[in-house]
Amino acid sequence: MTEQNTRLGILLMILTAFIFAVQDAISRHLAAEYNVLMVVMIRYWFFAAFVIAIAKRQAGSIRAAARTRRPFVQAFRGLLLAAEVCVMVAGFVLLGLVESHAVFAVYPLLVAALSGPVLGEYVGWRRWSAIGIGFVGVLVILQPGFGVFAPAALVPLLAAFMFALYALLTRHVARDDTAAVSFFWTGTAGAVLMTAVGIWFLEPMAPADWGWMALLCLTAASGHWLLIRAYEVAEASAIQPFAYLQLGFISVIGISLLGETLRPNVAIGTGIVVMAGLFTLWRARQTGPRA
Repeated sequence: MTEQNTRLGILLMILTAFIFAVQDAISRHLAAEYNVLMVVMIRYWFFAAFVIAIAKRQAGSIRAAARTRRPFVQAFRGLLLAAEVCVMVAGFVLLGLVESHAVFAVYPLLVAALSGPVLGEYVGWRRWSAIGIGFVGVLVILQPGFGVFAPAALVPLLAAFMFALYALLTRHVARDDTAAVSFFWTGTAGAVLMTAVGIWFLEPMAPADWGWMALLCLTAASGHWLLIRAYEVAEASAIQPFAYLQLGFISVIGISLLGETLRPNVAIGTGIVVMAGLFTLWRARQTGPRA
């Protein structure tokens, strides 16, 4: 059993947030030049190889890593995550990094809201209140009714819903399968889907962009490895709040390198969403032992 080290876990989570921010910036650059499905497909090829190597090491063999009591749910999880990545990357192109992540930050609140109907977990009135406040923050970001509402703003919201459902299904299969098994199915099922869909959209890529693609694959693999390590050395409830630092890293990259802007309503709405999300994490930690 890995020795618990909360300080190390926090540092790993901060580093993970930074690497994922860089990964998203590279995804935005490549998806603006090439088909989103092709970009995600190549990324998944490398990711699947990484997942197979990690799962084989942890489970002992590929057959052991693939052995699950819930094959259909595991496969659906992998397909859902791959589809969510495509939707989110499309959001980067349509809205930019900053606004896409501002809306996507609502996903922990969606996890809390859906944990009742999906997993049968109890959600008290305090967390329901935080969920409601968080969605007020989303409305502040989206500003429905002010001028012409951009339908593209719903794209990262759809991605947040898909990722929340993926997270809940991950918790569901964790009752029967190990993390290594779930990780194996996440990468392989996603790679199969993206290959079946993305292979039809292959197009020539400039040599310089192949360098960016290699860096995208490297950040995706290293980010997931650091995330695994963070959860190995520290409790999830202690380090999860630091994942919100990705919003800060994204804002710096988007504004300073990509020429994006941070509108006042987006900053205010994101603050509301993050505070509501942190409260739900705190309540989950407080009520977890009793549950």
